Amino acid sequence: MTKVLIKRLDPDIPLPAYAKGGDAGADLCTRIDITIKPGQRVLVPTGISIALPNGYVALVHPRSGLAIKFGVSIVNTPGTVDAGYRGELQVILINHDLTESISFKKGDRIAQLVIQQVERAEFIEVQDLPGSERSTGGFGSTGA
Repeated sequence: MTKVLIKRLDPDIPLPAYAKGGDAGADLCTRIDITIKPGQRVLVPTGISIALPNGYVALVHPRSGLAIKFGVSIVNTPGTVDAGYRGELQVILINHDLTESISFKKGDRIAQLVIQQVERAEFIEVQDLPGSERSTGGFGSTGA
């Protein structure tokens, strides 16, 4: 288990928590009451900051229940929190519903935080890339 240092910026906000034993994402909550109008995107503070170990990233994912029930998602999904970032985690929520606003109260769950180990790449410039079965086929090239 990876240890992640966490600072609560608001004593009333719950720490991220896994709802079930095998869950990959820990729930993040909003630090403020907020209403998001149809088509609107807003930056929502979570009331926490973290210190990840080097070699790790925190990815902020939408909550599937909010997506299917209300059309709420994250604009830059997944949001990336680098190991060196120490500021408050904030989530860019968007309301995709065409007619209904959605309101969240302080402490409501708005996103999921997934912690993953990452590899650093060494980029090596070459004149030609080795061939592959797919080659340069892009969007839709596999028949989907």
